[in-house]
Amino acid sequence: MAGGQPPGAGTPRPAPDRDPGLQPERTRLAWRRTTLSATAMAVLAGRQLLRSDAPGAVEVTLAVLMGLLWAAFVALAHHRMRAMAGGRPPALPPRTALLLVGCTLALALGGAVILVRPGH
Repeated sequence: MAGGQPPGAGTPRPAPDRDPGLQPERTRLAWRRTTLSATAMAVLAGRQLLRSDAPGAVEVTLAVLMGLLWAAFVALAHHRMRAMAGGRPPALPPRTALLLVGCTLALALGGAVILVRPGH
C-alpha cells in the first residue's frame, strides 16, 4: 500500500451491469394507469356532452379537440412504454415531456369546462 491507499484505489472500477429489478415494470404500470385515467376522463366528458339537450358548436368542438388530445397522449405514452420494454429506456426528451404535460393539462381543463358549463 503506497501512500495509505488500498491497492487499486486510484483506478476507476467498471460500472456493474444495471439490475433494474421491478422498476421498469412499475413505471410501465404507472403509464398504463395514467392512460386509463385519461381515457376515463375523456369518456366521461363525452358522456356528459351526449346527455345534454343540445350541445352547441363550442361543446362539440371542445369534445373533438379533447378526443384528439387524448389520442396524442395515448400515442406518446404508448411510445414511451415500448421504449421501456428493452431494459433501460433512453431519457424522456424534453419535447415529449412538454407534449405530455400539455395534453394532460388541456384534457383536465377541457373536462372542467364541460362539467361546469352553463345549462348543465
